[in-house]
Order: sequence, then structure tokens, then C-alpha cells
Amino acid sequence: MGRKWNNIKEKKANKDKNTSRIYAKFGREIYVAAKQGEPTPESNQALKFVLERAKTYSVPKHIIDRAIEKAKGGGDENYDELRYEGFGPHGSMVIVDTLTNNVNRTAAEVRAAFNKNGGNMGTSGSAAYMFDATAVLGVENQTVDDILEMLLEADVDVRDLVEEDSAVIIYAEPDQFHAVQEALKQQGIQDFTVAELTMLPQNELHLSGDDFIQFEKLIDALEDLEDVQQVYHNVEND
Repeated sequence: MGRKWNNIKEKKANKDKNTSRIYAKFGREIYVAAKQGEPTPESNQALKFVLERAKTYSVPKHIIDRAIEKAKGGGDENYDELRYEGFGPHGSMVIVDTLTNNVNRTAAEVRAAFNKNGGNMGTSGSAAYMFDATAVLGVENQTVDDILEMLLEADVDVRDLVEEDSAVIIYAEPDQFHAVQEALKQQGIQDFTVAELTMLPQNELHLSGDDFIQFEKLIDALEDLEDVQQVYHNVEND
């Protein structure tokens, strides 16, 4: 578990700060989740999860409210959730999750981003088999022993607990996300530095110098695409 989750989130937030791009992506995701079920987090687990994630990125309330109201009003925009897999420079592996109202456009843009940055698109399953779907939650001002005791008390199993800077990062099965979060909330923990369902690589590829710069250009190109929600990869920067 070599990834520094708080650092990754901080880097992404800083990168998106000036363009508010991350808010637009959350707005779309909240709209889709609210439209697929009841537009209230109490009765819609998908919406509840997205709102928990949005909270960790400090998404403004008006962005959230606007997306939910749009869904309540029966907005006629329909989005497909699609996953693309591919290979970046130097043997890297990449997974791209999208929400799109134009499948042909999104496929062409994702393919172009790979091709222009030393990579190529793969078929479904060509990269995902080397990743594990994982719930990741982070809390501050706690110790690993404290969190472990809380989870044991609630009879909730997790994969691993790791101290990272001033936070404890919890790794769990995806279907345990809400159980972990609720167990900690019952103990008075309301704020999470990380609240994600992610794809963790089984093995990390370490790149440095120009090799990492070339790889990062691919990730930046993919994340810049309007329809792209999440990008996962197996690269660590040495």
C-alpha cells in the first residue's frame, strides 16, 4: 500500500483549483446518482456515497444542490458509465472511468489521449485484472490502534490500516465502505480526509525523471477530458 492518499488528493485538488473542473465532474456524478434513484442520500446509497466523496473535496453546497434539483426536475440528460483500459509509456497500465452522453465522442477522445502520449487503448479486461477494487477511507487525529478497536467493536473487517502523516488510511472491500464509515461515525468521527472507491494496482511500476514526466502527460491529458471522472494507474514516482 505504497500510495500516499492524502498527497494524491491534495495534488488533484491543487491542479483543479483554478478551473473548478473537479466541481463540474462532481456535479455530473451527483446528477446521475440522484436521477437513478430517489434524490435523497437517506434512500439512495449511490448518491450518499458521491456526497461523502464530494465532502472530502470541499465541493460547494450550491453545486450539490443544483445537481440534485436538476435531477428532481427530471432533467433529460442521460449518461452512460463506461470504462476504458489501456497501456501508457514504459509498461504502465491505466483504467479510465467516464460518464458520457456521447459514447463515440468519448471513445475517440480517450483513444487520442493515449495515442498522443505514448500509449494505446486496450480491450476490456486488458488492464483491470491487475487491479483490485478497494474502499479507501482516511481519518485524522486518530491512531491505528484506536481505529482498529472501533472497527472490531462494530464487527467490521478491513484489509489494512496504515498511518500516513497525520492520518490513518483504511483499506477495505468495496461492499464494506458504508459499514466502515458508519462504524466510525458511531464513535463520533464525522470528517474523512479520503472517502473513495478506487482501483488499487496489485503491483506498482516505479518511474522517475523524464519517464515519469512522459507518463504524467498521459494522465493529465486523460483527466482534462470533460467526460472522464476517474483515472487509475499503477505508477509511483520515485
